[in-house]
Amino acid sequence: MLTEDGCLTRRTRLWNTVPDDVEWLLIADPRHVHYLSSFWVNPLSFSTCERGLLLLERDGPATLLADNFTRRSAVGAPFVDNEVIENWYDHRHSVVNRDHALFAAVNSISERISGRLGATECEWLPAPAAGQITSQQSVAGDVNLGPTLRELRRRKESDEIALLQECMRAGDTGHARAREVVAAGVTEFDIYREVQSAAMKAAGRPALVYGDFRAVNARTPKAGGLPTDYRLRDGDLMILDFSVVIDGYRSDFTNTVCVGTPTDDQQQLYDTCCAAMRRGEKSLKPGAKARDVYAATSSALEDAGFGSLGHHAGHGIGLGHPEPPILVPESDDDLREGDVVTLEPGIYVEGIGGMRFEHNYLITESGFQRLSNHVLSLK
Repeated sequence: MLTEDGCLTRRTRLWNTVPDDVEWLLIADPRHVHYLSSFWVNPLSFSTCERGLLLLERDGPATLLADNFTRRSAVGAPFVDNEVIENWYDHRHSVVNRDHALFAAVNSISERISGRLGATECEWLPAPAAGQITSQQSVAGDVNLGPTLRELRRRKESDEIALLQECMRAGDTGHARAREVVAAGVTEFDIYREVQSAAMKAAGRPALVYGDFRAVNARTPKAGGLPTDYRLRDGDLMILDFSVVIDGYRSDFTNTVCVGTPTDDQQQLYDTCCAAMRRGEKSLKPGAKARDVYAATSSALEDAGFGSLGHHAGHGIGLGHPEPPILVPESDDDLREGDVVTLEPGIYVEGIGGMRFEHNYLITESGFQRLSNHVLSLK
């Protein structure tokens, strides 16, 4: 879970970006409410897709706004000073429109911030709630919280890194199980179930597993998406590019497993992907241009005669997937200390098959720390 110290540090960083005369902030994106308070609705609960809002006051309290069922679906206790919880369902009466319960919570705090300059996360704040605020308060039109928070999210605090590592340990275990069960006659869905079970056991609590669980071969060298009922055959290559999501944060790394003995051509693809990973790693450091990381990774494929890397060389991860920086040929991004990024070279050749391999890295002051520890191997 996120920690109180981490949430307070992120709030301080946020306040340092807004003008001194701004006295309150209304946070609306569920990811950012989580980022700043650790309030996160369990996506496996009956309140999935519901949300709360977070009111922050400069040198004052943090207040959570939500309906009663959304509040009880939260993962752990949020780090806030006050809670404004509107009754939505009490097991006795009919329910109102659930969004209107949230609007009522907003209305209840409007008097407290009346006459004080503030800012809202306008991309995520529903129009009726925004109307309640702007009709009674002074809102700074030049403060754009959404892009600001997305920029702040790039530098991961220690509690975020710990949560990402928890996701990655579960992912490592899932990949280890996949290497045990990939065989001719097994379906893609069978493998997904085994990976999910192993990852959940390692996590020790419910989590989400999504990604590419698809077999490819000489006829169809590239495929993606959730698993099907296709049964693996000798010579297939099973691509497992998946994420484990815990409390909104995620891992994202890949291995490709061969069904049967790899051919010489498949082994060459594997060796080239590993060389591309090593070249990409050498370019991971603060200040590096994302396009240069792509070029370094792609160069190994080009030198081996496979042409340039046909998709991104990697991307940022955290509360979103993908997040900046994006490692592509025309990217304007650069790497920053605190970024968590992927490297994922892949080759897909008709007549041979396709494969992709991926690790996750924290960009440090001096270079990088690899966070994922699964085995890269065709067998």
